[in-house]
Amino acid sequence: MRDIHHFIDGASFTGASGRFSDVFDPNIGEVQARVQLASVAEMDRAVQAAQNAFDGWSSTNPQRRARVMFEFKRLVEANMTELAELLSSEHGKVVADSKGDIQRGLEVIEFACGIPHALKGEYTWGAGPGIDVYSMRQPLGVVAGITPFNFPAMIPMWMFGVAIAVGNTFILK
Repeated sequence: MRDIHHFIDGASFTGASGRFSDVFDPNIGEVQARVQLASVAEMDRAVQAAQNAFDGWSSTNPQRRARVMFEFKRLVEANMTELAELLSSEHGKVVADSKGDIQRGLEVIEFACGIPHALKGEYTWGAGPGIDVYSMRQPLGVVAGITPFNFPAMIPMWMFGVAIAVGNTFILK
């Protein structure tokens, strides 16, 4: 049986919690895999890895971050059928619906590809008597997403696409 482990710091990671949850094939009701559950220490490891990556990633210029998003988009599109079949096997959706789930997520990734323009700050001279206003857009740090099961590609991409493009690091549960 296939075990699904954590993915931390760019690599698959087998945690020490020893706890797993079954992944059912909803079409036939049988267990097809096991997903590892994280301990507090493993969660801390993920947060620390994201924190360690933050300084380098947040100081990467927006154009280079956008190129990463373009490459992500290309890889997802190139592997759309395989990804949709995987989603269907785990969530019971028909493949066409899974492809739609992925495509709707890619629409936000496409927006994230244009993030350099959206990151420009603003300046308003004379917003009030003797008041000028300016804004700067800066990365926040480590951000996280806890997403529902029923849109396993779309909603995570809604979260991590923009978060990563603007210079944050991201943890997905």
